[in-house]
Amino acid sequence: MNLANLSPLAVLLPILGAALAFLLIRHQTAQRVVSIGILSSTLLLECLLLFSVWSGGTTSVTLGGWLPPWGVVLVVDQFSSLMLVVSSVVSLAVLIYATGQGMADGDQEAPVSIFHPTYLILVAGVSNAFLTGDLFNLYVGFEILLTASYVLMTLGGTGPRIRAGVTYVVVSVVSSVLFLIAIAMIYGATGTITMADLAVKLAELDPGTQNLLHVMLLVAFGIKAAVFPLSFWLPDSYPTAPAPVTAVFAGLLTKVGVYAMVRTETLLFPGDTLNVPLMVVALLTMVVGILGALAQSDIKRLLSFTLVSHIGYMVFGLAISSVSGLGAAVFYVAHHITVQTSLFLVTGLIERRGGSSSIDRLGGLAKLSPLLALLFFVPAMNLAGIPPFSGFLGKLGLLQAGVELGTPLAIVLVVGGVVTSLLTLLAIARVWNRAFWRKPEDAEYPDPVLLTPGNVGVLPRTMVGSTAALVVFGVALTVFAGPLFQIADGSAEIMLDRSAYIHSVLGDAVEVPPLPQNSGAK
Repeated sequence: MNLANLSPLAVLLPILGAALAFLLIRHQTAQRVVSIGILSSTLLLECLLLFSVWSGGTTSVTLGGWLPPWGVVLVVDQFSSLMLVVSSVVSLAVLIYATGQGMADGDQEAPVSIFHPTYLILVAGVSNAFLTGDLFNLYVGFEILLTASYVLMTLGGTGPRIRAGVTYVVVSVVSSVLFLIAIAMIYGATGTITMADLAVKLAELDPGTQNLLHVMLLVAFGIKAAVFPLSFWLPDSYPTAPAPVTAVFAGLLTKVGVYAMVRTETLLFPGDTLNVPLMVVALLTMVVGILGALAQSDIKRLLSFTLVSHIGYMVFGLAISSVSGLGAAVFYVAHHITVQTSLFLVTGLIERRGGSSSIDRLGGLAKLSPLLALLFFVPAMNLAGIPPFSGFLGKLGLLQAGVELGTPLAIVLVVGGVVTSLLTLLAIARVWNRAFWRKPEDAEYPDPVLLTPGNVGVLPRTMVGSTAALVVFGVALTVFAGPLFQIADGSAEIMLDRSAYIHSVLGDAVEVPPLPQNSGAK
């Protein structure tokens, strides 16, 4: 049996779980069991899919008996299956964290009960975006994400959350409209929206038309991925949401945009036509994002700016357009999803223990809660790229790829990447010194909660356990960096070659257009 034929279940299971969780809206315990059970089953399925494509190669599944390019097709390759596994690990950890928070706070209110079905719908949208083989179904995945994320962002109905939700929705709708216009123009020019078929037909268009379609897709995906200067919305939107929601947003939503950029750049528009602008965008995203982080006194806002900054590393690897650069970018995406989510979960624990997420009001957390200090320190050092963590390995791979390319702009990017990493360490060290190292009474505006030693017990075991598990998973990315880099480099090689993807969808008889002579994959 070809396990890839089960790939539609990665989308279907969360949808069915959401329906069942909604029916159990008045039975919180049963709702929790269903949500966690469904997501655990989905993760197991996706691990099997990763094993299947690692050993058997890229495969595709057509839905409803409609053959491509007329029907919907799901494609499972090393990149998509790796993203599925990492995203589900993170989603499961956040769901358990949110469940522990709800149990500790008392979740009798209806909006918290709505969390579980909405969360599963979000997971279904992420899985659909990673698996889809056509542009319109990718658009559908983004819209599922938009609908579910707006509900999650505004849980509780507070003024700041509603304002942040409105900003988020407006920006997301603008990017979705641009994406939909691009899809209509692509269909008008080629008569298809199946990406494998587009990889063949877009090569037949004149360069001017290709570049127009190329830029439109990049702008639409750039907004969703929060690359500079299209990242203005993120730092004001994410920090206002509840801690679990902020964590899953930071870990996953921007990475879906990055995934779409990588998939379309390598499959639809191979070569280095827009690599120079992408390198400039990557450099500005890294530098402007981390400078914004240094100016923050709230940990959640600081992490939101580091999130923007480190998207620049992924765009850096994509712009290099080589197997080593793209492979390092794939590795870094998997690393960053895990580490960024971990830090936002820890920040939720900090806010719960210290009464605030502002470093002006925190102090002495290392002594008051050593476990909390450890849970922050490990992913923080990982994010900063301290050896031997996976953040260091991913950045090292990107810098080596930039040096191999050797162009002046690539060298500037290498220098920018090193500077950004050092400034990330500075921002993290500032949080550590003020929130964990100094005495509580030395805080500028100490919160009364912080000065009450008995409040160490306010950290529920379920929340701490799920956070610790995700931190350990981040460390495991370092321990198993060798196999992970094999998957990342293998996926990069397959994406840059394109033939496996195209043949899995359209059949071996289809002739794959030759790569441009300036392509980094040659």
